[in-house]
Amino acid sequence: MSETMPPGQQDLASIVAGIERTNELLQRVLAEVATTPSTHAIFVDAGYVYAAAGRLVAGTEDRRAFELDAEGLIEAFIDKARTIFPDSRLLRVYWFDGARRRIHTPEQQGIAELPDVKVRLGNLNANNQQKGVDSLIRSDLESLARHRAIGDAVLIGGDEDLVSAVEAAQGYGARVHLWGIEAPDGRNQAEPLLWEVDSQRTFDLDFCKPYVTRRATGYEPNGDAPLCGPAPTRDEVRFVGARIAAQWLSSRGRETLAELLPGHPYLPGSVDQELLIDAEGLLRLSLRAHADLRRALRDGFWEHLQAQY
Repeated sequence: MSETMPPGQQDLASIVAGIERTNELLQRVLAEVATTPSTHAIFVDAGYVYAAAGRLVAGTEDRRAFELDAEGLIEAFIDKARTIFPDSRLLRVYWFDGARRRIHTPEQQGIAELPDVKVRLGNLNANNQQKGVDSLIRSDLESLARHRAIGDAVLIGGDEDLVSAVEAAQGYGARVHLWGIEAPDGRNQAEPLLWEVDSQRTFDLDFCKPYVTRRATGYEPNGDAPLCGPAPTRDEVRFVGARIAAQWLSSRGRETLAELLPGHPYLPGSVDQELLIDAEGLLRLSLRAHADLRRALRDGFWEHLQAQY
C-alpha cells in the first residue's frame, strides 16, 4: 500500500511511526525510573567532625585530648539518613580525613574496615592541617551525581571551599543536604555553604555526647568510678553481646527485638549506645577506644538474636 501512497503521505506516515516509537521508548524509560529505588550517599569531612564534636563535648579541638567513637557516630548518621530518606538505599559513607603521606593510621584502618564505608585520605602538613580533602570531596560528589549514582547527598562539613562541590552535584540534578554539629558560640559552617545547599540539619550536644570521651578521665557509667583493667578478648566480648541479647529478649519480648532484624548489620543509634553501656557495665571496662571489641560486641548480639528467629 505504501508503494501507491503519495510521497507526502509516506513522509507523514514515517514521522507518525517515529513519534510512536519514541513515545514507546519514553514510556519504558519512565516505567524503569519509577521502579528504580533512589540512592543516597553520606560525605563526611572528618576534620570538621573531630573539631566540632570535640569543641562541643570536650571543650577542645585537639584530637589528642579526646576519643571519638567514629564507628558509633557513622552508624548514627546512617540511621538518621534512613529516617529522612525512607524510600532510598544507602550507597556508602565516604569518610574524608588527612594522614601523613596518605598512610592510614590504626584508627583510620578500623574505619576503613567498616561495612559500607570508604575512607579517602588527603595529606597532613607540618601543622597537622588537612590538604587536598576538599578536592577529594568534590571529585567523588560530582562523579556520583554526574553518573546518576545518587539522587541525594548528605554533606557533613563546614568549609566554604565545599561550595563548588555542592554546585557541581546540583548541576547534575542531585540534591545536597548539609549536616552540621552545633557550635558552642557562633557558627562553624560558612554562610555561603549554608546558602547553597538544599536543606540543613544540626546535631546538638545530646546527639554528640555519647560518641566523644575525654582521654584524661575515662568513661563512668551511672556515676561509677572510671573503668580500668586489661582489655578482654574478642570472644569474651562476643559472649557479653550474646548475653545482653538474651537479657533483652527476656525483658523486652521477641516482637520488640524482631523489629531490629531488617536493619542488620546496623543498630539504631539509641539501641547501639544502650548495648555499649550495658556491656561496659558488665566488663568494667570502657570500649570507646577499642573499635574491634565494639564490633565483636555487636556480632555477639546479632548472632544470638538471629539464632532465635
